[in-house]
Parts: sequence; C-alpha cells; structure tokens
Amino acid sequence: MTYMEREQVTSDELIGRTFTIIECTDPSWVNQKGLIIDETKNTFLIEIQNKQKRIAKNTATFAFDYHGKKTIVKGSRLMYRSEERIKKTR
Repeated sequence: MTYMEREQVTSDELIGRTFTIIECTDPSWVNQKGLIIDETKNTFLIEIQNKQKRIAKNTATFAFDYHGKKTIVKGSRLMYRSEERIKKTR
C-alpha cells in the first residue's frame, strides 16, 4: 500500500464500504467484517451479521478494499465527520 492510497481512503466517503477490523482495544472485535452504514466524528455505525453496532473509531485499525487492494487505516486518522474529512483533503 502506498501513502497516496491511504490518503485517498481517508478522504473518500466511507458509508457503504466494507471493512475488516484488524486491531482493536477490545479483542472480541478483531477479524469482524461488516458494512459502514453511518458515521459521526468519533464512531462508525456498522452492520455485522445483520446486527447494527457502534464502534469508536480511535479504538480500532480497519482494513478497507480500495480499488481491489487491501488498505489499512488506523481509526484515529478518521476522527472527523465525513463532510469535514472530505473537505479537508480537497
């Protein structure tokens, strides 16, 4: 993964993206796969196995499929509202 790919992921809309949690302060979240259905500045509302759950962004590291490549991003790099994150990088 290149720096540019990571920057593109952090500046894109994440709602609707699939992810895998690869690290988390709560080990029960590790290797969970799901779909981001909403986000706030500090959390993602996600769907895992047809259940909605909320996870704090700064507690996890996420792997996203981005243009056919696995891109890993620390949740702390995503600690903005989606509209602020997108605006910040343009």
